[in-house]
Amino acid sequence: MTAPIPRDIPDLPAVPSPPVLQPSPVPITAVVAPVHRPLAAAFRLATALAAVAGVVLELLIGPPSRVLSYFSVQASMIVAVVMLISASRAWRARRPLPASVSGATLLYALVAALSYHLLLTHTSPSFSMTGGTAVPERWHAQWAALQALHLLVPLAVVLDWLLLMPAGRLRLRQTAAWLLFPLAYLAFYLVRAAVLPASATDRYLYPFLDAAAHGYRSTLANALLVGLAIYALAVLLAALDHTRPSPTRRRV
Repeated sequence: MTAPIPRDIPDLPAVPSPPVLQPSPVPITAVVAPVHRPLAAAFRLATALAAVAGVVLELLIGPPSRVLSYFSVQASMIVAVVMLISASRAWRARRPLPASVSGATLLYALVAALSYHLLLTHTSPSFSMTGGTAVPERWHAQWAALQALHLLVPLAVVLDWLLLMPAGRLRLRQTAAWLLFPLAYLAFYLVRAAVLPASATDRYLYPFLDAAAHGYRSTLANALLVGLAIYALAVLLAALDHTRPSPTRRRV
């Protein structure tokens, strides 16, 4: 005969219930390794070269102390550095730059383009980075440099954002930090104007930020309006990044 099976076994611990797994969003780069993207690398390298070419062309035409003081030139230099690093990472299958860096670069390129086409193209005398008063002739060096810095490079940065970057990476909390460079540029702009002699023709580079003509009160008011517009554009970019379709994930 077999012994009866005991109803209770006090020496054995109770079997714990399986743990409940909590949902946790994980970036795709944490589980999927970056891939070699030669076409993305080539496009970003071409964008960087276009930005460098526009800056160099302006430096060949005008004095460096004046040319390097423009916002669009400094923004193009930022674009060149960021695109070179991004091209290297895409070629070597490295993780992309943080979204805060790429979003700031996109914002600065768009600010340079919009400020030129909306505020500077219809000024009298004609806007020029080299101090010239005549309207730049088409296909000449000055015209080509202006088009490169204010049209070609910003358009390339926008296409890179739309076609080569996954959607939903930009965050609203990043937009305030993106204003640090425009604020630093405004401080540099005003300090530079204060240091230069009153007779300098390039003391104030932008007509809407000309304290000699409008006074500091109107100049700072214009700067505030431009700053609010830049912040609104930054918020709009962050919102659009979450509504635009994500590009097809191909090895480009």
